[in-house]
Amino acid sequence: MRCPFCSAMETKVIDSRLANEGDMVRRRRECTSCGERFTTFESPELVLPRLVKRDGSRVPFDEAKLRSGMLRALEKRPVKTEEIESAVLRIKRKLRATGDREVPTELLGNLVMNELRDLDDVAYVRFASVYLSFQDVQAFKEEIDRLEKLPSAEEKSQQIPLLPETDDK
Repeated sequence: MRCPFCSAMETKVIDSRLANEGDMVRRRRECTSCGERFTTFESPELVLPRLVKRDGSRVPFDEAKLRSGMLRALEKRPVKTEEIESAVLRIKRKLRATGDREVPTELLGNLVMNELRDLDDVAYVRFASVYLSFQDVQAFKEEIDRLEKLPSAEEKSQQIPLLPETDDK
């Protein structure tokens, strides 16, 4: 690894730790020439599937576009940056888990809507209004009514699975 301060090629790793929920390795390095210390992050380079748009065209997955769309929906909402980054990582994992080389953009849109619904109801409705092309107030009302019937992320986490009944005779 080249030193960002003096451009020397020799650096040594001082410390390594897992970062970002185990998806990255954080390495503290020291230049053997100038003695400066710096941090690098190492992550696997995994190929994400291409997206097939409604018109049939194919585009590469763009993480920056995904993040900016989510941030636009979450603008001025009380959601932590870490929660947004975790949501982006979950979406990417689910896309990779399909095992397909190409996936429809509808799948990505649905994944984003599911994550936003768990993060913030207002952001979810904002995103859904654009993604689902709401044409009038009635469409908003129907989606909000549907949202109110679903259990919240907090309620989901508090649900205790029932154990199967056993016959202890």
